[in-house]
This record gives sequence, C-alpha cells and structure tokens, in this order.
Amino acid sequence: MQIRELNVPDSYEITPKQFGDDRGVFLEWYRFDKLEEATGRSIKLAQSNTSVSKRGSVRGIHFADIPIGQAKYVTATRGAVLDYVVDIRVGSPTFGQWDTVLLDDTDRKAIFISEGLGHCFVALTDDATVSYLVTDTYRPEREHGINPLDAEIGLVLPPEAGEPLLSPKDTEAPGLSEAAASGLLPTWEAARAFYETLKGN
Repeated sequence: MQIRELNVPDSYEITPKQFGDDRGVFLEWYRFDKLEEATGRSIKLAQSNTSVSKRGSVRGIHFADIPIGQAKYVTATRGAVLDYVVDIRVGSPTFGQWDTVLLDDTDRKAIFISEGLGHCFVALTDDATVSYLVTDTYRPEREHGINPLDAEIGLVLPPEAGEPLLSPKDTEAPGLSEAAASGLLPTWEAARAFYETLKGN
C-alpha cells in the first residue's frame, strides 16, 4: 500500500494494492505496521462503526476532546463519498484549512485522521457505506461538531452530491470562529503533545 500525508498535517491518504482475478478482488485495507511506519506513532483500535448514507448526506464536521480524542481510519465499502479532513487545532499553521480524499469501491482508498482534527464527508451515491476504525469508544460528552456549511471553512461540496442533507445537530453546530472563541477547539500544542505520547507505544 502507498501512504501519503495530506495538506493538513497528521492526516494521510492510504491507497491499497488490489489483486484481482476471475473471482473478484483481494486487498489489505488496513495494516497497523505500515501506518505506524508512515505516521511515527502507534494506533490502538477500540471500536468500529459503519454508516449508510443517501446521496447528498453530509456527516460532520466532528471531533473529540484531547486527550483522549478519537483518531479515525475510514474507507468506503460501497458507493462513494468525498471525505474531508479539517484542521481545527488552534495555533496550527494550517488552521481552518482542509483537504479531501475520494473514498469509493473502485480505488478502495482509506483516510487516516489523527486526534484533534475535524472529520466530515458527503455521500456521492445512494447507499454509500462507510466503515470507520477508531481509537476510542464513543463518548457523547466529549464529542463536538462544527457546522459543515460554515462559510469561513468553505468546504466545497461537489455538484454530483446534489442538495446537501444535514442532521439538525450538524446544522445547529457553531461555526469555526464561534467554536474557537468558546474554547471548544483543541490546540496545536495539546494535539502535538498528545501525539508524542503515542510514539513507541
């Protein structure tokens, strides 16, 4: 597999090598050793999730408090989504910036998003099925969101997604500046210090 860091530090695109024959396809979509080699840190998985979404569904921008945070390793097992990583770490050199990876059932790429980064995706097909491996269990009191349509962040939703469908929770979430002013966002320093504790563990 090939792993490259995205324009948002501490997030990575993973492209697996696929082996096809007349029976179908085989691939390794997650390798802890390859990911640790690329990121310089260990990944301890605690929970796996699956979502199925209608075309146009937007999920995010979501993040969890650091520590412990919740890193995510995400792939699409059916259909296609455009996955976004947003740098919401106050003080980061790329604060407020974002990058994307197309996750689909053709290239079968994955994205790894470190703790303290915002995560969002929009479904490009009906029944888009996304599987997540995460490093901590769901803790609702530590989970937060930013409105994915916040003009300051300026996520560009592709036209093939159609009309965006958002949950009330995401629609009512604060914008980036409001979240920063309220002290809701993680800091660059706290995130980097936390990543250091994960090296060699």
